[in-house]
Amino acid sequence: MSEQLLDKEANFTVVQDSDIDLESAFRESHVQEILDKLDQELVGLKSVKNKIKEMAALLLVDRIRKSLGLTAGAPSLHMTFLGNPGMGKTTVAMRMAEILYRLEYIRKENVMLVTRDDLVGQGIGQTAPKTREVLNNAMGGVLLIDEAYTLYRPDHPGDFGLEAIEIIMQVMENQRDDLVVILAGYKDHMERFFHSNPGMNSRIGLHIEFNDYGVDNLMIIAQSILKAQHYCFSPDAEKAFREYLIRRKTMPHFANARSVRNAIDRARLRQANRLLSSGKRLNKQDLITIEAADILASRVFREGVPDCEPEN
Repeated sequence: MSEQLLDKEANFTVVQDSDIDLESAFRESHVQEILDKLDQELVGLKSVKNKIKEMAALLLVDRIRKSLGLTAGAPSLHMTFLGNPGMGKTTVAMRMAEILYRLEYIRKENVMLVTRDDLVGQGIGQTAPKTREVLNNAMGGVLLIDEAYTLYRPDHPGDFGLEAIEIIMQVMENQRDDLVVILAGYKDHMERFFHSNPGMNSRIGLHIEFNDYGVDNLMIIAQSILKAQHYCFSPDAEKAFREYLIRRKTMPHFANARSVRNAIDRARLRQANRLLSSGKRLNKQDLITIEAADILASRVFREGVPDCEPEN
């Protein structure tokens, strides 16, 4: 008869020898609840969600193997998130932290988000204590470094970012059991960053690419934002917003869900101004409906507006 053991670290039951119920262990870890939450929070991103699920499966199996005395070396937990803004990278980092915490790979469920300004000082002797303070505060959880490529500025001789990189790499290697570092940024910028910093790249165990949303998914995001704010598109406004997205995606500085939210905020401003200027009595439907005119007033639709000009 097989012997059942309780893994005190991971809080799930493991059956020794030949009878290992992996599905039961997965249920008891409650990781599926986190994956379901991620699926509800973010539209699309199937490949990203699959990567997170694969990582969760690896960590679960690794924990069970350890409980049976099977060691293969801890998997590297440091990651990179490659993609444009507005793709939900922070949300994914938060859910990844929950999974790591549930499976006892980190002590805290916290995600600390920082940028270059939080790590690099302006003068000699300022960067090391600044970087170490951030790392100490993040210890036990997840450190998400946004636009990590900005730490390396080859066109600025003597830039203090290199000092921060060296300290971060040391901690990633020597304290990898107590801190998970996620480096995020534009794909092409991050590839150049890793090419110039092979030591950093060698410490990364998982690269996740966040591909830009298509128009259909952006429309789903827009409808979700409107619903949460108790607004809706008229049929003509919905068509206009789809056309807005098609045009806006070809212009610089497009930030996916962030740009959708900003566009809706501007449409609300135009709607409010239109209603106030109408001089008529209003009903509830007037107050909640975004009309095509509120969308078509954007500079995106104007002839002769340079592509580099910020949207309006």
